[in-house]
Amino acid sequence: MSIGKGLVALAACAALGVTALSTSPASASVSQGVIFGSGTITDDWGDEGPLWEGGRYQISNAVGLWQYVLWAEGAIEQNGTTYDYADIDCDFGLNTTYATKRLQGRWGVEADGAVGSQTFSIADNHLRGSTGEVTYFGRARAVTFVRSSGGAYRFENPEAGVGSNWWETALYDPFATCFVPGG
Repeated sequence: MSIGKGLVALAACAALGVTALSTSPASASVSQGVIFGSGTITDDWGDEGPLWEGGRYQISNAVGLWQYVLWAEGAIEQNGTTYDYADIDCDFGLNTTYATKRLQGRWGVEADGAVGSQTFSIADNHLRGSTGEVTYFGRARAVTFVRSSGGAYRFENPEAGVGSNWWETALYDPFATCFVPGG
């Protein structure tokens, strides 16, 4: 093969590689430290998690975002009632585990109570919007999240009350700003 043909082939392979890299789906993970999205809204969360009772992120703002999903879906909690706004406390405890299992069962995925990529992937199919205001349309209600221009998701702090405009970033850090011990 001549040098010219070799260079053309090399350039074509490089162009294909750049194209493949530029069209790959957005990727996020716990290592980014926040529930993150970019590009198409309905594929923002499929690589998030895992969150579960007893896990490293049991008490975190990432759990708070998940609890908003449970509330929007009207998931059933331990006492047989629907998941309440007051249940959003950023603590993945027994009630959140139970409600998650029930929702997973309804969605037809393994009902293990852990929120990993499969569960998050189904949840993000309910998102509509773009950078800025993003609405999750659940079975019981719609809730609003904010996706910043940098991709970080935020939710309204339930301790401040609905309509407070006090937004918290959905961080995986093992602490939470909406958690009130004993509350």
